[in-house]
Amino acid sequence: MKIHHIDYPEIPETGGREYSVAAGFFDGIHRGHQEVIGHALEVAREQGLVPAVMTFDPHPSAILGNRKEVTYITPYKQKMQLLEEMGTDTVFVIRFTKEFASMSPEQFIDCYIRKLGVRHITCGFDFSFGRFGKGKPEDLENMSGGDYGVSVIGQVSEEEEKISSTRIRLMLSEGDVSGAAELLGRPLMTDGTVIEGDKRGRLIGFPTANVDPVPGSCLPAPGVYAARFETDGMIHDGVLNAGYRPTFKDPSDTFLSVEVHLLDFDGDLYGKEVRVRWIRRIREERKFSGIEELKVQIGRDKEEARQILAAHPDS
Repeated sequence: MKIHHIDYPEIPETGGREYSVAAGFFDGIHRGHQEVIGHALEVAREQGLVPAVMTFDPHPSAILGNRKEVTYITPYKQKMQLLEEMGTDTVFVIRFTKEFASMSPEQFIDCYIRKLGVRHITCGFDFSFGRFGKGKPEDLENMSGGDYGVSVIGQVSEEEEKISSTRIRLMLSEGDVSGAAELLGRPLMTDGTVIEGDKRGRLIGFPTANVDPVPGSCLPAPGVYAARFETDGMIHDGVLNAGYRPTFKDPSDTFLSVEVHLLDFDGDLYGKEVRVRWIRRIREERKFSGIEELKVQIGRDKEEARQILAAHPDS
């Protein structure tokens, strides 16, 4: 898959290729996004065009909302992997800046549709572009002049409510990873690296892999979860604890740690790149009166995790 990183006002040289493009930020690549992207790929097959996606980085709220920290349901690398798996040939990643955001809708169409070789663009019904988001899907059609076709995908719903990244984030903030999976069309996946922890789990007979998520990962609420753990092409069942810990630099500053106890594995995982699939929440995070009470509860958590994962063999 070819990835063009674009800095406004740059227009990349594409060798005269003509594209069917799906346009949007697509954080999560949820079922609604999949409808948009899938339609663009179908048009590409029907019209002999190159299947492509146009997206943006970073999230517009990081620039226009002046937010210091923005998290992503699908961080950049994972998003590119999912797009490639869907059959995308080319991705245009436009760096979102205040200068880019200041373009008029007409300028955006001229630069990043006509001059880029886009012959068909597919977007969601709520797609916007240009200064202050003034450009709407109907403007894409009205300003085309016959140079390109436009498809607008309507609202995709689950239980009569729009599937959206905002709705998925709310579910994750409540620990509802199984509900989020319904909207995503797959479990939430967190990529990261196994780092050395304090080895407390090993001391009480439940060794854990401490996962350092890639920067910007959107994580669920603290708690205990049934999870799957993927590394070196192998997938293992596990029980995951997500909880807040104080940092070494400042005990008042906390971070969400992700620790996975693998149910049927014994080996060295330090330094390995891994992927965690969050399957279902077992319980909230809680404090225990002592190690013995904790060990008993972990045993219960392991058994419940086994039952959950046995019921979800394809997740």
